[in-house]
Amino acid sequence: HQFIINNFIRMELKTKLEELKKYKQSLYGKDFLLTTEKILDELKYITELTEILKEFHKQGKSFKLFDAGLGISIFRDNSTRTRFSFASAVNAVGLGISELDEVKSQIAHGETVRETANMISFLAEIIGIRDDMYLGEGNKYMREVSDAVQEGYEKGVLHRRPNVVNLQCDIDHPTQSLADLGKLKDYFKGLENLKGKKLAMTWAYSPSYGKPLSVPQGIITLMTRLGMEVTLAYPEGYNLIPELEEKVKKDNPSFKVVNSMEDAFVDADVVYPKSWAPFEVMKQRTKLLQKSDKEGLKELEKQCLANNAKYKNWECDEKKMKLSKGGEALYMHCLPADITDVSCKEGEVSKDVFEKYRIHTYHEASYKPFVIAAMILSSKFKNLEEELLKKI
Repeated sequence: HQFIINNFIRMELKTKLEELKKYKQSLYGKDFLLTTEKILDELKYITELTEILKEFHKQGKSFKLFDAGLGISIFRDNSTRTRFSFASAVNAVGLGISELDEVKSQIAHGETVRETANMISFLAEIIGIRDDMYLGEGNKYMREVSDAVQEGYEKGVLHRRPNVVNLQCDIDHPTQSLADLGKLKDYFKGLENLKGKKLAMTWAYSPSYGKPLSVPQGIITLMTRLGMEVTLAYPEGYNLIPELEEKVKKDNPSFKVVNSMEDAFVDADVVYPKSWAPFEVMKQRTKLLQKSDKEGLKELEKQCLANNAKYKNWECDEKKMKLSKGGEALYMHCLPADITDVSCKEGEVSKDVFEKYRIHTYHEASYKPFVIAAMILSSKFKNLEEELLKKI
């Protein structure tokens, strides 16, 4: 009986790997910095591959395709899920993990980005970077690293060019939004079923400030491309990068911006209540951080927390959830959520709502290591489907 089940699983995996070939994609040898730089087939390819790798792991099958090499992580902000997801993915594909500590490295003594990128890359296959604190700087830094390793490869310093993966920047959080897409695909039983589904990406109250814009930006840019009807909601003045909002509006007639959480929740199939700092605040914060102006940062935080406090009613609670489709919209969050009466006195989501969907949010997060593994493998193996077929 078990033999029959195992044989069925093998055949199913082989079929799914063969089906991957239908996508027109050129991910090999490329960095993954923004979802907007990838065509829809490439994003679908990563999503399907993620699901396949998840099944490999569930069945105890290895997808280690490297014999040696390093995955380098550079975290310029705190992280739990993404840090461990990157380490897990790197290990799962057969690479060792090494984290660059900028304080302990020669960067603290003025070593340039160009030099550092090459010095850490002699045996590196992938470089994962999180740089989300400085508006206008994070994605720019990733491209500096990318340009530096490209030059190192072209000049013969590096035998192979390590590819760069965005683990969150000031513009986008592609590993998160693609993990969210994996959850949505599973929940609605297929990517094709996302078309016409209503998603409310809303600001929510938090007793902290300075949270990046990249998650809501990543959601509105990606999910609209899959045909979802996305509504972005925030209090007056809490806008995202203006040019990005305008582009999404231009490209997607169904995309709406409202200043009411309740309006966004009406008939929504999915709700994603998440706090972020206003665009103008993030601009000020970046200038203060660059000058190491501690007093200025304290004053900005004080002002922002006072402003946030005006919108404590922007909480995802049972009353607002009843406005959603059938009162049963899927609640999503990138975690950690600010949970009222659990992690804080007043926060993004009520205790009862979060507890109802808690396992859903864990399931959502579980896609991330496999998304990262899919990004790594698709960038490093030209005939990836054939390589994975050998592992079945």
